[in-house]
Amino acid sequence: MSEKSTEREYTERAQESDHEELSMTTGILAVDIGGLSIKAAVLDIKGHMLTERLRIVTPHPCPPDLLLDLVTSLTRDMPAFNRISVGFPGVVRQGRVLTAANLQSDEWIDFELAKQLSVRLGNYPTRVINDADMIGFALIDGVGLEIVVTLGTGFGTAIFRDGDLMPHMELAHHPIAEGRTYDQYLGDAELKKIGSKTWNERLALALALLNTLFHPDQILLGGGNARYVSTSLPANTRIVSEARGISGGAALWREYPPLPDLSHN
Repeated sequence: MSEKSTEREYTERAQESDHEELSMTTGILAVDIGGLSIKAAVLDIKGHMLTERLRIVTPHPCPPDLLLDLVTSLTRDMPAFNRISVGFPGVVRQGRVLTAANLQSDEWIDFELAKQLSVRLGNYPTRVINDADMIGFALIDGVGLEIVVTLGTGFGTAIFRDGDLMPHMELAHHPIAEGRTYDQYLGDAELKKIGSKTWNERLALALALLNTLFHPDQILLGGGNARYVSTSLPANTRIVSEARGISGGAALWREYPPLPDLSHN
């Protein structure tokens, strides 16, 4: 065996050992950015919370510099971490924001969130995906076709097949009825305007459409407004705890070599 081959194998073993040690001893900072609130916690590699989940209300509008300031302040006293996972309410591709309708600031378009947040928080590697996608990793069973719906400022969705995240679909911006999108029809502003009874009738329609379109094995309802759900749910649909969602941040770093950049979703 050549000297170069021996050196390469030694380096690879050392990298694997370092990764295993860091995974066990150093946390993952998970940040869940929503239209209603911003949450943060440090997780272990299995998604168990090593700290309490901290939460602040999302201001509106919320341009990039303000959000970076808020996350920096929120996480200032967190224990050690060496990776960062972020769920963001919009379309993200390779760490760059494409849409952010629920934060009400055009400054988000083409903003390099992964890069800028990493700089603010110690230059640790950072991965950003859609918030419903990240939350979904914590809620799914990993069997069959599963749809995660987050009911908050808007109508977030994530689709998984046997535990694998499917390409992100912005159903929130697709028309559902009366020429209006899911966000406009079922978002937080509309809930406050029309009241719980009518909102639940609309939710029943949305769930029926999801079942017709996808025939999923199950639909999981989460998000801050899931607590207002009172309509009879289809047999394959259940409400899940919002508090569990942030644990999905660990999934972005769970394998070695690291997972492909999930932020393209």
